[in-house]
Amino acid sequence: MIRVAVGVVESDGYILVCQRKRRSRYELKWEFPGGKVENGEDLKTSLKRELYEELNVTAEVGEEIFWQRWVYPDRGEFELHFFTVQKFSGEPKNQAFEQILWVSPEDLDKLDLLEGSKEVVRHITRKSQR
Repeated sequence: MIRVAVGVVESDGYILVCQRKRRSRYELKWEFPGGKVENGEDLKTSLKRELYEELNVTAEVGEEIFWQRWVYPDRGEFELHFFTVQKFSGEPKNQAFEQILWVSPEDLDKLDLLEGSKEVVRHITRKSQR
């Protein structure tokens, strides 16, 4: 099983989403930034590294808000851990995606999301409606 740390990066009521590159696996699907946990890393350390590599930000990783196991038939089983990221330094700069976009929580479900991100979007949307 592949462990993945994912950031729900928030700023001024908006959430950062990233679009996978053309000609990549699951091309042009939207997802949250993050990636595979490397050997010897804990989840938060992994996410901080990934956010720096993908967006050139130094993040303060908050609490884990959601986790799930997800199976991609062509990739295997993943354990996805989603964390809030409400504090970071630097302006997010796209270094790994087709594009990045700030969206309101209500608009997340309008995107063509990667399957493994859809359940956390339902969680975020319910939370923002309270």
